[in-house]
Amino acid sequence: MTIKIGALAILVSLASFTACLAVELQIQPATNPIIRVDWQEPQQLPPAFRNHCTAENFTGRPYCSNHCGIDYQFYYCTEASFGCCRLGHGYCDWEGHLRCHP
Repeated sequence: MTIKIGALAILVSLASFTACLAVELQIQPATNPIIRVDWQEPQQLPPAFRNHCTAENFTGRPYCSNHCGIDYQFYYCTEASFGCCRLGHGYCDWEGHLRCHP
């Protein structure tokens, strides 16, 4: 009988503990606009980086190289993470860091 009472006491304490942890999920508004991860149009770049813009040969999509060199695209993720990747191979990860995949 004491084992049943002890087990019941443990279950009640666990149930009350988990009920106290229930919190309503609140979604915070984004502080920065979402930037496409695979391609950035010149309009998405800050004005200072809109240099040497042209259209990609096969798809006709516009891009800017901003002194990166031929066949390179300039990507801007955040104020702290931007740079050059091969044309169409850069992306911004979920933490706002620039990544260049092969």
